[in-house]
Amino acid sequence: MKCYAYFLAALCSMCLLTADAQPLTLEEAYHLAVKNYPLVKQRDLIAKAGAYNIENISKGALPQLYVGGYATYQSEVTEFPAKLPNINIAEIPKDQYKAYAEVTQPLTDLRLIRQKKDLQEATTVYERESLEVELYKLRERVNGLYFGILLADEELKQNGITKNDIRSGMDKVKAAIANGTDFNSSLDKLKAELLHAEQRDTEILSIRGAYLEMLAMFINKPLPQESALQSPAPVVPVAEINRPEIRAFDAGSRMIDMQSEILRTNTKPKFSFFVQGGIGNPALNMLLNEWKGFYYGGLRLNWSVSSLYTYKKDKLLLDLDKETIASRKETFIWDTELQLKQESAEISRLRQLLKSDEAIVTLRMAIKKAASAQLENGVISVNDYLKEVTNEALARQNVSFHAIQLRLAEYNSKTTSGN
Repeated sequence: MKCYAYFLAALCSMCLLTADAQPLTLEEAYHLAVKNYPLVKQRDLIAKAGAYNIENISKGALPQLYVGGYATYQSEVTEFPAKLPNINIAEIPKDQYKAYAEVTQPLTDLRLIRQKKDLQEATTVYERESLEVELYKLRERVNGLYFGILLADEELKQNGITKNDIRSGMDKVKAAIANGTDFNSSLDKLKAELLHAEQRDTEILSIRGAYLEMLAMFINKPLPQESALQSPAPVVPVAEINRPEIRAFDAGSRMIDMQSEILRTNTKPKFSFFVQGGIGNPALNMLLNEWKGFYYGGLRLNWSVSSLYTYKKDKLLLDLDKETIASRKETFIWDTELQLKQESAEISRLRQLLKSDEAIVTLRMAIKKAASAQLENGVISVNDYLKEVTNEALARQNVSFHAIQLRLAEYNSKTTSGN
């Protein structure tokens, strides 16, 4: 059993190491950056606040209970002008008391309650989409860091090829020195160039480490220097705009529509059923001077006519707000389409450059290969050889640089369009 337990523990450790060794992907970086950004906590807060508000609004459809009472004294009461024979009419008391409870069931307010719930839902959607707008901006920052690291990786790779070429030249020069056909100064030149290339490694690793550290802060995940990033696959940019800003504008317009409906409903008469019961002295019979219970009910009409005074202006203000949102949406779409066209032109430019870069690399590799053979045969000097090594290295760096730039431009365009 102990061996079996040790085997399981070892297997789990291997699985964990394998999982950790998986390279980080760009989509995973997006997900982790949003997940760990402090602002994301507002998602739950917005959802909870919306649910609480809708619950409170829904309670407006329940019967409403009011409790009241009064005690009054008046200087004069209604009296009969004449006394009838054999009939004793009690005097209405000048002090009167009443305590009561009233239950009211709204009728027309049920529509208003539904509209308020719709407004709250529209408000929640607007707040959520406005939050997504802020979170979406993280993608641009992640793109810059992620592709900056990939570019550093490519520079290290190309610099490694350059160092191998220099070492190959050193081997040839050592053989030439041994044969007495070259000098130690030639070897020293190659050694100096090798040291310069190693210094370049140090610079690139420093920049890469800084990018890794910043990306690690965004995704809340340690990224040591040896961390690998997966190169994103090529994407075809889409011209259709699917940004959260569009959804936020639409949600804001919907919210104003709901406000307009509520404004219109508030100008209409309101009906409700009511039942009132209690105890009073006098109760309902003003001629009965004693404490007695009572009740009555019916249909009640309330109409705030003063709401009509400002309705037109309030409606115009809401219409202006809606036009403002429409104008902002139109401007955003126009700016985004312009940016997409610029990014599309940049992608086309980089693709053309890559084609010529690859042709140049093929030629430079052939030239360097010939220079290597010439160096070995003592036809050219070390300086001539280093020149061709440098030329090929620059050509390879251009390919790597433009390839990473192209991929970054594609994903920037993808981010701009929201697809």
